[in-house]
Amino acid sequence: MTAKLVNDCFVLDRDRLPHRDALEILKSRVTPVTRTEQVPLAEVAGRFLAEPVVTVRPIPAHDNAAVDGYAFASATYDAAKGSAFPIVGEAAAGHPFQGPIPAAGAVRIFTGAAMPAGLDTVAMQEDVQVEERGPDCWAFIPPGLKAGANRRLAGEDAETGETLLEPGVRLRPQDIASAAAIGLNSVACHLPLKVAVLSTGDEILRPGEAFSAGKVYDANAPMLQGLIAAAGAKAIDLGVLPDTRELVAEALSDASGAFDAIVISGGASQGQEDHVVACIDALGQRHLWQIAIKPGRPMSFGQIGDCVVLGLPGNPVAVFVCFLMYVRPVLTRLAGGAWPEPPRYSLPADFTQKKKAGRREFWRARLVEKNGRLVVAKFPRDGSGLISSLREADGLIELGENVEEVRKGDEVDFIPFSAFGFGDRLNLTSEVS
Repeated sequence: MTAKLVNDCFVLDRDRLPHRDALEILKSRVTPVTRTEQVPLAEVAGRFLAEPVVTVRPIPAHDNAAVDGYAFASATYDAAKGSAFPIVGEAAAGHPFQGPIPAAGAVRIFTGAAMPAGLDTVAMQEDVQVEERGPDCWAFIPPGLKAGANRRLAGEDAETGETLLEPGVRLRPQDIASAAAIGLNSVACHLPLKVAVLSTGDEILRPGEAFSAGKVYDANAPMLQGLIAAAGAKAIDLGVLPDTRELVAEALSDASGAFDAIVISGGASQGQEDHVVACIDALGQRHLWQIAIKPGRPMSFGQIGDCVVLGLPGNPVAVFVCFLMYVRPVLTRLAGGAWPEPPRYSLPADFTQKKKAGRREFWRARLVEKNGRLVVAKFPRDGSGLISSLREADGLIELGENVEEVRKGDEVDFIPFSAFGFGDRLNLTSEVS
């Protein structure tokens, strides 16, 4: 059986790998691991496309009217004075005009109807005067219309043989519309990635359990389930593991045989009760660990057999940030998607703050409208356990390794949470300085 993953897919050759180096290793080595299936269009929203969608005919397939009106040939029209044409028939959407057209005739036409042969321009019905002349009806087209007015050209949306959708795209409603427009009723998609979610720590309680001194409720697992679902994968919660190496090893071994990936929070350091890293070493291969970032330095990547294991810190903010920056793109690529690169917007800082050089940092921030311009306000506290900072933030400020200070007015890179499919909390605060 051929392995799904390259054994050296997370090669680590130094301590505290820089952020960009870690991403480049992952980008170059992680490949899709899921099988594919044909999925009806009604069920493909959010799925990752496995094969290209290519047009077999132009869209639209024929020239058609963009408005209700009267179609005529511009060559027989006096643009300076206007022209009168006998109305020789009617064309509606799905019911094209089939009869002969005299050299200077007009056809009553409705929006979406195919343009009759030889006619290339449409006058809007409200601009046309219609009068009876004996048994016939005539349409007077006013002056000033350009040739081709109010006509949609065949192929103006897509030409024959054009690739509408590339493999790896996560299908949105507008993408589904493109597939439907060329007549497809299903497309090839990757099966959803199956991801196990585990929490570790004797101090962890699940929400709903009775509280006791020294304990803390597990905020990570529910958050991870939502983040994984937003990334297009299927999350299965496997519960909380105690700080016992044997039980951690058993759970990881079992999950690795049933899931495509494991996301585990807590136990990522080298403390006496941190067993995740040691268990990955014993059961498989740990390829990347200790990234030069804040928050989230002790996160790890590895594999047990063909199952990717992603070990996250225990603090919720570090879990959240590491998921967005590293776990989400890895899961997306494993699931058959294209590697997602979050957009970064350069905006002025509304604060002054020092930073330690040599590591990349991600600061929680809000957008504020000040004097008619968007600025970025940093959340005042930096603790990795402050869930309130995630709740109140609109996104993250990303600062490179060489930055040592941000001064008010400096341009900083802002990554909005909305870029990840959530975070529509935006209710901009307006201030005047």
